[in-house]
Amino acid sequence: MAALEQELGFPLLVRSNRGVRPTADGAQLLPAVRDYLLQEERLYQEAAETRGLMRGTVTVAAYTSVTANWLPEVIRAFRGDYPNVEVDLLGGFRRLAVQYLEEKRADLAIFSYQEPMPYDWIPLAEVPMVAVLPKDHPLAGAAVYPLARCSQETFIMPDQGHEDDVVVLFEKNGIRPGRHYFTPETFTALTLIEQGLGMSVMNELVTRKWVCDVVKLPLDPPASITMGVAIPSLDRASPAVKRFVKYAVRLLTKKQEGP
Repeated sequence: MAALEQELGFPLLVRSNRGVRPTADGAQLLPAVRDYLLQEERLYQEAAETRGLMRGTVTVAAYTSVTANWLPEVIRAFRGDYPNVEVDLLGGFRRLAVQYLEEKRADLAIFSYQEPMPYDWIPLAEVPMVAVLPKDHPLAGAAVYPLARCSQETFIMPDQGHEDDVVVLFEKNGIRPGRHYFTPETFTALTLIEQGLGMSVMNELVTRKWVCDVVKLPLDPPASITMGVAIPSLDRASPAVKRFVKYAVRLLTKKQEGP
């Protein structure tokens, strides 16, 4: 590291009794360094594949709902055929997955399609958006929930109010929710709804694994998001990443098509 700092002409790290942290210049170079390391990893994986082996690491950033509902099956199948390839998961909301891609911390991401899309994109499935209501809500027994009514509700928004899919949906329909709560994650939002403190709109996938006594209704007008794989460059991806993408597309597309 000292040799690299001398070659570049400025320090990259600040060293103290509390540890090591990057300088401002070092932090600015982090994406480029991570890209260099990714390409080095790709070189080693290409060499391993040439020798008839497959080694390396695939880092996937995805919605927490995707890591819980979709990815376990994909990882199990992939690791069954490539036991020497590690799969690391980074879960969270869409904006965090985008950040992981931009910082070169993730090889690929699985999230919803939104413009602009600066990555190579492979669509997987349409996931409906649903209204999530407390059981005593006046419309709990209705067939659908009118989206425009959100402007009259106490609305509960995960991701501290930055849940991209809901924000885009509201902007598209010209809706400004009434009184609202911001929560850090989905489970908190669901428990608040369960206690009758408000309602929310979420993609249906995110509601599947949480055990909460709430009501889910389709929206009127209907709305959905397109889930897919985003990758900076499929052509430049390592062999392990390309194989993982193939497994994800094959298994998740088949899952949505059904038997």
